[in-house]
Amino acid sequence: MKRAFACVILFILSLVGCLLLPVSADYLLPDDFNEESWSKTIDYLEYVDVYAATHGLPRPPAGARANLFMTYVNHLGTQMLYAGLTNITMALGKLTCTIPIQTFMMHYKAENQSQDTIIASSYVMLLAYNETADTTVHPDSPDRNDTLYASFNMGFDLSSLIDTTDRPGLNSNTIVTPLTHSEDKLTWHWGMTYTNLTSIWWRVYIHPNNSSYKSIPVAFSIYEKLTFTYDLTFNPDDNTATITSNYVIGRITDLWVVDTWWWFIPIVVHYNGTGCYRLNKSLYSEETVHQFLRRLGISTSMVLFQASAILDHTTESSVNGQNVTDNEILVSNDTISTFMDDGTKVFDVDFGSKSQYTLHNYTSTTSADYNAVTRTAERKGFAKNPIFRIHTFLMRYIPLALAHMDEDLFEQAKNQLLNMTYADYFYIIAYPTYEGYEIEHDPTYIAYSGIVEEPAPGPSTGFPSLIPGLVLVAVIALIVAIPAALILKRRSRLEPPSVRR
Repeated sequence: MKRAFACVILFILSLVGCLLLPVSADYLLPDDFNEESWSKTIDYLEYVDVYAATHGLPRPPAGARANLFMTYVNHLGTQMLYAGLTNITMALGKLTCTIPIQTFMMHYKAENQSQDTIIASSYVMLLAYNETADTTVHPDSPDRNDTLYASFNMGFDLSSLIDTTDRPGLNSNTIVTPLTHSEDKLTWHWGMTYTNLTSIWWRVYIHPNNSSYKSIPVAFSIYEKLTFTYDLTFNPDDNTATITSNYVIGRITDLWVVDTWWWFIPIVVHYNGTGCYRLNKSLYSEETVHQFLRRLGISTSMVLFQASAILDHTTESSVNGQNVTDNEILVSNDTISTFMDDGTKVFDVDFGSKSQYTLHNYTSTTSADYNAVTRTAERKGFAKNPIFRIHTFLMRYIPLALAHMDEDLFEQAKNQLLNMTYADYFYIIAYPTYEGYEIEHDPTYIAYSGIVEEPAPGPSTGFPSLIPGLVLVAVIALIVAIPAALILKRRSRLEPPSVRR
């Protein structure tokens, strides 16, 4: 029966044609990193093909391209590089769609000015969940005993399924917020918004001894938007560079699920803000998508992970003296700090300064604040899940990010940096009160950077070699969402570095 439902879902998706036009991409050039700042959209998959060719790896299939919106800030001894996916073109260049991918990196000297430090933060996915009080391990947070649904967003245009004049806008798109700064250049702002995102819901299991997923999807939905905005603030007085990220999970406008079965035929119904409808658009019930999610007790959350690399040093991330790596610790009102093995603090992720999220109920035009529940998670439940097998496979390219910075650092971190299996820690930000309405929240990331008076130099510091690793994080996460290799065979204007093998 589940397989039959899968066939229905796949049939619906097979009717979909993405109508987005590819964004004209710029090039990423070495001289870019002599500049103090820039933002541009690039087709990074050009680089991937050259790297595969020069290192004897299988060439990526032709016909795909990934445009990423990137921003770069090189100011007061700190370098920040951000990449967010704009769109990807697949199927021999005939299918263009949008998937939310977000990653940023910061490169700086530790506060004692002795060691190069690299910190990376990556958004993984939305995770819906349902829990029961009798079996849940962590109340109001998705855990191994809850019913979990990985929500991979795929930007399909489903407008052909609804031929009414008042249909919702289902054509996925991206809106970038260009990089701007204050007059004193101590505050920088940028971001991206993904609109009308289609998300396939997969049943997943995150027990470390049973990390798996069901290959048959259980539902799919449309999110009005998913917004990521960032503010980078320099504070020379306390030697910090702080990134405040603002996440907005838009309301669910449409949801398709199996309501019942007639023999071996699934009866799929469509929920929206006005009621529940059959696929022929006749009214099935007056229960709205928000009432349906409330009745089933569905909440939502975001899954992210942190990583770091410091030459000739190890790091430890902890909260109140407890090591959070591969551990389940509640951190809702706390700060996770990352230290070098000599005790130097290099990074904080602060959840306590904004421990509440805002839920916007558009049906009553009201907003209310609720407590977010944030905890760290065991790595195996996510990193070893076969749903990420392509993600894990492509992580082997990440060490290229360090090859030109420092060969010793490259050798030290090549098997760990940005590898989910070796992540400093995973963390889950849960939003228990949900009902499919819009959520707004903003955790804070603080780098203890040892700010200097003059901007850091460009390529000579090696930071430009971080570009492949950062953007590959986005490409990898993208391929997780679409289980197929989608890399374009193109020529790049950036020569891949030679690395010791």
